[in-house]
Amino acid sequence: MSVRRLAEVQPESFAFTPENEAWAEGIIEKYPEGRQASAVISLLWRAQKQNNYWLPRKAIEAVAEKLGMPFIRVLEIATFYTMFNLSPVGEHYVQLCGTTPCLLAGSDGIKAVLKERVGEPGVVTPDGKFSWTEVECLGACCNAPMVQINDDYFEDLTPENFAKLLDDLAAGKPVRVGSQTGRVTSEPFGGLTTLTSFYGQDGHSGPFCSKAARPDAKSAGSDPKQS
Repeated sequence: MSVRRLAEVQPESFAFTPENEAWAEGIIEKYPEGRQASAVISLLWRAQKQNNYWLPRKAIEAVAEKLGMPFIRVLEIATFYTMFNLSPVGEHYVQLCGTTPCLLAGSDGIKAVLKERVGEPGVVTPDGKFSWTEVECLGACCNAPMVQINDDYFEDLTPENFAKLLDDLAAGKPVRVGSQTGRVTSEPFGGLTTLTSFYGQDGHSGPFCSKAARPDAKSAGSDPKQS
């Protein structure tokens, strides 16, 4: 296990925004009196998101003070869980899954694109746009290979469509979240083979599909006979 330490260069202060402060209070209220420390991971995660997806010392101190916890206890949590980034990351922080299903499906090709376009893991590009790291299973094995970028999953990757995805993110263009081949959830590549009367052969044109997936769809749960 690698040693995880706080970044050498640290901001001078941290404070939750009014919105996040209210959110934190709501989370803390969910726990019985004397059990507020149970909210520590949630508050650290919110602090990290507010601070461009990395967790500075002042944020850890702020969470400790808010929860009435010793700083060292909160620091132990922040340095133990790899979900917390202890140094700055890129605007688009890429977590590449390198576990067996993704590896067998071609994650090495995705890693090659990252090394060519972004650089070594843990290094932020000069423009601040990208950084990446390799992680263990992200739970989207059916749609391997895949990456997580900030809060979103991008699946069914190839070196070609992943390079285009990076180009579009760098240019500030809208990108497709999820499958990069148009596959719906984890259905077979050739389309659905079951429940087609509910969801349609293409997976999103049947009567049980949401309006978001099929603009002309009727409300979910309508009579399948109308398809």
